[in-house]
Amino acid sequence: MEMLTRWVLRHKIIVVGVWLILAVAGVITLPSLSGHLSKDFRIPGSEGYDTNQLILKHYTNGGLVPPTVPVITLPAGVTVHSPGVEAQLASIFNGIPGAAPGVRVASFANTGDSHFISADGRTTYALIFTNALPGFGGQSLQAPKLKAYFANKQIDGAHFNLTGQVELATGGSSGSGPGVLLETLVGGVGALVILAFVFASFLALIPLLMALVAIPVTFLIIGGLARVTDVSFIVQFLVSLIGLGVAIDYALLIVSRWREERAKGADPHTAVELTMRTAGRAVVFSGTTVAIGLLAMVVLPVPFLRSVGYAGMLIPLVSVAVAITLLPVFLATIAAKVDWPRIRKEDNASRAWTAWARLIVRYRWIAAFAGIAILVVLLIPATHVKVGNPTANSLGGSGAPLAGLTALEQSGLGPGVLSPFEVLIKNTDPGTVATQLNSVTGIQSSFAPTSQEWQRDGYTLAEAIPSQDGSSNSAQDALSRLRTITHTLPGTVRIGGGAAQNADFISSVYGSFPLMLSLIAILTFLVLARVFRSLLLPLKAVILNVLSVGGALGLMVWVWQDGHGSHALWGVAPTGAITAFIPLMAFAFLFGLSMDYEVFILARMREEWDESGSTEQAVVTGVGRTGRLVTSAALILFLAFGSLASGPEVTIKIFATGLAAGILLDATVVRALLVPSLVVLFGKWNWWLPAGAAKILRVEPSLPTSSEPDSTER
Repeated sequence: MEMLTRWVLRHKIIVVGVWLILAVAGVITLPSLSGHLSKDFRIPGSEGYDTNQLILKHYTNGGLVPPTVPVITLPAGVTVHSPGVEAQLASIFNGIPGAAPGVRVASFANTGDSHFISADGRTTYALIFTNALPGFGGQSLQAPKLKAYFANKQIDGAHFNLTGQVELATGGSSGSGPGVLLETLVGGVGALVILAFVFASFLALIPLLMALVAIPVTFLIIGGLARVTDVSFIVQFLVSLIGLGVAIDYALLIVSRWREERAKGADPHTAVELTMRTAGRAVVFSGTTVAIGLLAMVVLPVPFLRSVGYAGMLIPLVSVAVAITLLPVFLATIAAKVDWPRIRKEDNASRAWTAWARLIVRYRWIAAFAGIAILVVLLIPATHVKVGNPTANSLGGSGAPLAGLTALEQSGLGPGVLSPFEVLIKNTDPGTVATQLNSVTGIQSSFAPTSQEWQRDGYTLAEAIPSQDGSSNSAQDALSRLRTITHTLPGTVRIGGGAAQNADFISSVYGSFPLMLSLIAILTFLVLARVFRSLLLPLKAVILNVLSVGGALGLMVWVWQDGHGSHALWGVAPTGAITAFIPLMAFAFLFGLSMDYEVFILARMREEWDESGSTEQAVVTGVGRTGRLVTSAALILFLAFGSLASGPEVTIKIFATGLAAGILLDATVVRALLVPSLVVLFGKWNWWLPAGAAKILRVEPSLPTSSEPDSTER
């Protein structure tokens, strides 16, 4: 690190010039980036995905794309079978393909299936299979035409309400809520306020400036990567928001340490060298742990998640590169001039955090038990997590989409019609298949329309409508029974649809989760063992991080899946499930981001113990010097994720609030309670690294003498 810092300080113009060119290039190419990002959610080798791809290939509609569902409830005293009504409905439903070419329609008119009509005869619906823009909540390409077609359609004064999973998620409009740039701006403004409080001088602008360099450069690299391999469009959100957080976090630690060295009398140049030897080294290893958490996703058998892993790891790596090259130039040249009015100085550690650390040292057992108790309480909801798609009534719909769903539920037709299983048939009789599937427990109805749009290239499509929401346990059990039957039928009969592909995603990905967890834990342990020159500290860090992420998952389950807060805060009904990809991605990001704080605190504690030989003094000084930084860094990330949660998509809300809650939980319960209390309790064993392990890690061994008593004995 010393050699790099000296080189950077000798070549300031080159360093600034290179970063400036890269940042400008990143800004210039940013508008074209989204066109190169992939919106594909492939699950190679799974029946649901392969079947959906065949459906899209031969029919150009349906498959993974959920249907649009026009629903009508006739006035009291009028039923579908009233004179003239059935003919009017048939005319309307049969006219849909003419108004919106390329769709595939099923209704009582072309199937003769009585299950399209409610028991009282007043409510009926149709299934309109469209094609849609890819991505989360992709808007149906035929949505405007369908909306216009049904706008003036009515029967005896009753109007149609267009509903469906997409319509509920988007409120029936094409709006997508705040864009990524607006969300980043909101997070940036919040970060500036926090930085102004931390530094109380214009020095607060420097960490934000580092983020403004790191983010476009990361986009530039990802743009190049996207031209040679698939990179998921999800990455652009993560780069903007997580990049904002980690780039500022790393700059915050380094700038604060630089001020501390300046307060001790060092000139700006010398202060930079001293800072990079300590805080700079901590930032390098901190960024490495975040990158490990993301890179471990490459073991997952789903391409879009793998791309999030290898592209997402660029976020911390570029942020580290900016922090250890560009930032030292600013600190050595202009930082002293903009460090004004310097209302807050770094001569001494934070009095509040020092007092807190002394309190933890004094009441170490109480603090440890309190932290563990909080985590245990939060972990309890995580034990009944259900991964899947949120239920239809939790998608946040309003207006016509919500009215349509309500009509389906109140009429007894149920939400299962919004997520049918698509049955692709070849070389066997479709009618016989539909009859077989009709007998499956959990299936409300099954039908195989004979109209031309349901038959293509030797294939025929049938539909199996689950009795319950497609994400429910009942529907998933029905899917298993459907596949058991279809695999025994002659010819080719395979099950597709969104619910089927989601079930395959869960089975495929979560089967690889133990491997991902093991890879993250082992690599992180090795990196931290080298950083802390200890075996116990990295083991404790890994265990606490796993528990911390588990607590964040418990909060997501309690608030969203169980509904204790989702309605009060966002007006969203209990989702009944956590979207399948969220626990995996939340684990990868939270594990790495939380380890940032672990490295910040424990690296300073190790440094202080090397000087004083006292664990208690190391804890007091370490927390006193880093407590404010960790809290501020957590608040910055919290604001970044909070801005992401402002969008209309329930899935994004769950993801963002889970990350935000996890960051705050880690910065408070784990880092403020458990880390210092456990370090004090473990005493001299924190710093133990035998010669054999030290040789493998290529660091000096650490063999504390018995002069410091074990804190557990006090």
